[in-house]
Amino acid sequence: MKLRERLKAKTKSVLKSLNACANRVGKMDSNQQQSGGKFMDKKKPQSLTKTVVNVFHKFLVLLVRWFLKLIYGEHGPKMPPIRNLILMESATSLALKIRTRKLTSVEVMEAFIARCEELNPQFNIVVDQRYQEALKDAEKADKLIASGTLTVEQLASEKPFLGVPISTKDCIKVKDLLHTAGIWKRRLIRGDCDSHAMALMRKAGAIPFALTNVPECCMWWETVNTLHGRTRNPYDANRIVGGSSGGEGAIQAAAGSPFGLGSDIGGSIRMPAFFNGIFGHKPSKHIVSNDGQYPEPVSGEQDMFLVIGPMSRYATDLKPMLQIIADQNAKKLRLDEPVDLKQVKFFYQLNDGGGSLVSPVDMDIRDGMEKAMAHFRSTVKADVRKVYLDKLRKSAQIWFGNMKQKEEITFDAQLANLDGKINPYVELLKWFVGQSNHTFIGIMTAITERSGVQYDTPLYHYLVSQRNELLQELTTMLGDNGVFIYPTHPTVAPYHNEPLVRALNFSYTAIINVLGLPSTSVPLGLGREGLPIGLQVIANVNQDRLCLAVACELERVFGGWVAPEVLA
Repeated sequence: MKLRERLKAKTKSVLKSLNACANRVGKMDSNQQQSGGKFMDKKKPQSLTKTVVNVFHKFLVLLVRWFLKLIYGEHGPKMPPIRNLILMESATSLALKIRTRKLTSVEVMEAFIARCEELNPQFNIVVDQRYQEALKDAEKADKLIASGTLTVEQLASEKPFLGVPISTKDCIKVKDLLHTAGIWKRRLIRGDCDSHAMALMRKAGAIPFALTNVPECCMWWETVNTLHGRTRNPYDANRIVGGSSGGEGAIQAAAGSPFGLGSDIGGSIRMPAFFNGIFGHKPSKHIVSNDGQYPEPVSGEQDMFLVIGPMSRYATDLKPMLQIIADQNAKKLRLDEPVDLKQVKFFYQLNDGGGSLVSPVDMDIRDGMEKAMAHFRSTVKADVRKVYLDKLRKSAQIWFGNMKQKEEITFDAQLANLDGKINPYVELLKWFVGQSNHTFIGIMTAITERSGVQYDTPLYHYLVSQRNELLQELTTMLGDNGVFIYPTHPTVAPYHNEPLVRALNFSYTAIINVLGLPSTSVPLGLGREGLPIGLQVIANVNQDRLCLAVACELERVFGGWVAPEVLA
C-alpha cells in the first residue's frame, strides 16, 4: 500500500508538469493564423517555445524512467518455459497436422488451455474463456475428420484452420463471451453473436477459446482497465504489452494461442505486435469488415482508419488469415500472386524527423533496420533507397486532426456506454482516493478532448490537407511495387505507466491509419534490454501482399518470434 501511495503521489506530480507542458503546446497552436488562404506560423515565438517544451519533456522522460526503475527494478519475471512442443507450432502447421490426423484438435486445444492457465496468474492476459465449449468443438472437428466425409484436400480448401484454437481481444464480439472494451458500464455485456471477422474464422474451422485484455475503451497504448486490471509483458513483467490489442500480443508471444484477431485505429495491432515480438498486419482500408466491434466508428472516415487484422507468432499465418477475413474483398489484394523481392523497391526512413514530444528512435531499432536494408541491398539485390518525408514530423497532429468528425461521440459519453456522460472532473477526484471506475488516462482523455483541434476549423482543414499531401507523396513513391520501411515505435516496451510521459510515441503507427495504407509489424529479435525490437513494412493501398512477402523474408533471415525456453 505504501508503494502504491508513493506511486500515485509521484504520478500526480509528473502529470501536473505534463499538463503544464501540454498547455504550452496548445498556446503554440493558437499562435498559428490563417493568412492568404494558407496556414502560416509565427515562427520565432513558436521555435523558442518548442525548444523549451522539448527540453523540459526530455528531462521529464529521464526523471520518470529513473523513478520507475527505482520502483520496478531492472528486470521483471519472464514467461515460463514451454513443456509441450505443440505450443511451438504455427497455426498453419497445426491445421495441417490436425486434418492429416497427426494431431487431434482436442490435444491441441488442451495444450493451449493449459498454457493459458499457467500464464494468467502472472501476466493477466485472458479476461474470459470458453474452454469447455471449445473442447466440445474440438471433438466435433476430430469426428468430422475421422468420418472421411471430406478429403484432406477438401478440408484444406473449405476449412483451412479446422480444429485450431483462436483468440481475440475484448472488443471484437464472440458469441457468449464478454464484450466490454474495458469499460466499467459494459461489464455485464456479452456477445449475442460473432463479429463478422470471427464468424469467417469459425467458418474456416478455427475454434474461439480465449478473450484477451484491452485498455479502457481501447483508446490507449497500455493495456489496463478497472474491470480486469493490467496485462504484463511476457519478456519482462515490469513492461507494457501495448494497446489496444495488448492482451492479444501477449497471449501469442507467450505461446498461449497460435493466432488471433486484433484491431487497429492508431497502431493497436502493430504496437502490441512490436512490444511482444510477434507479427501483426493492419490491412488496407475498407478490406475487412468492422462489424461486431466496440467502440464502433462514427463516420465513413473513421471506418477507413479502423480495421481488424491478423496477429500471429509466424509470418506465414498472416496471409491465409487475411484471405479469410477479407472475404469478398480478398480478390482486390491478389494475395496468391507471387512476389519477386528483387523487383520490389525498398524505401526507408529511420525516424520521423524530430516530431515534437516524441522519443528518439532507440539505437537497437535503428541498427536492426539498417541490417534489414543491408540484406535487401546486398543479398536480395533489390533497389534500396533512404528517403526523408518531412511531413512525418507532424504525424501526431495529423492523426488527431483527422480523427475529428462532424458526427463525433465524445469520450465522456463512450465511457458511459452512450448512456449519458460521466463527469470527468468528479471521476478525477474519485480516482485520487481510489474510488473511480475509470482509469486515469481515460478520465484525462475526457477532460482534454475539447482542448485540441476541433472539426471544421482552419487548423482541422490544414491537417486534413497535410494528410492528403503526405498520402500523395507516399503513393507516388511506392507505386505498385514499392514498400516503405519505418519504425513501428521509437522505443522498446516501456515500464508500466511510462506511456503517460511518452504519449505521442504512438504517432509512428497512427499516421498509417489515417493514410489507409497496409502495414505489417515485423519482429527482429531482442535488443540489449532483452525486449523485442522490430520495424513496420508499409505498401500502397491493396498491395498487402508486398508487406507480407517482406515479413516472411525478414522472418527467414532474422528469426522472427523469440520463443521462451523449451523444456519438452
